[in-house]
Amino acid sequence: MTTPFTYPVMERFPTLQGEGAWTGHAAWFIRLGGCDVGCSWCDVKESWPVEAHPRVDVETLVQEAVASGLPRVVVTGGEPTMHDLGPLTEALKAEGLVTHLETSGTGAVSGQWDWVTLSPKKFKACQEAWYSEANELKVVVVNSHDLEWAEEHAAKLQQGTAMFLQPEWDRREEVMERVLNRIQEAPQWRLSLQTHKFIGLP
Repeated sequence: MTTPFTYPVMERFPTLQGEGAWTGHAAWFIRLGGCDVGCSWCDVKESWPVEAHPRVDVETLVQEAVASGLPRVVVTGGEPTMHDLGPLTEALKAEGLVTHLETSGTGAVSGQWDWVTLSPKKFKACQEAWYSEANELKVVVVNSHDLEWAEEHAAKLQQGTAMFLQPEWDRREEVMERVLNRIQEAPQWRLSLQTHKFIGLP
């Protein structure tokens, strides 16, 4: 008998995508436990320790996603690329679900994705392979230097990749003007806001 493939799961829930290109679209979110990046401003630090979260088998995760009635599943974290995402995405796609990934790109490429949001962080380097996988680049802006740092990542993308600058939530009042000015200067960038926080969604 084959042992079911499992993942450490912090939570799974229906919501609206709050950031980036798919803002406002309904989705089923699966937040995997474990993070080896450790952003100082992370708002889900409780996701970091892998062992803190119960392991859930792929069949259960897929059944819940199907039962939600929502067309797309967003796999986030933590840092989901710490895990082999192939078994999960294969099973989700077998049910006709659209698969989205949110990652810092620090782990190996795995899984079958319809949309990859790459959000590199200074705390741990992004694997080069993720730049060609990304459908959108989302750079969180904490200070002015992040605007230049964002360009370093943008230079590695495939042509046509959507690019977003997103003010860090707790610094948004301090950096918003600089972000808006940069987008005016370089209109290939777009503004991303954490709209789910403004309206009180998870």
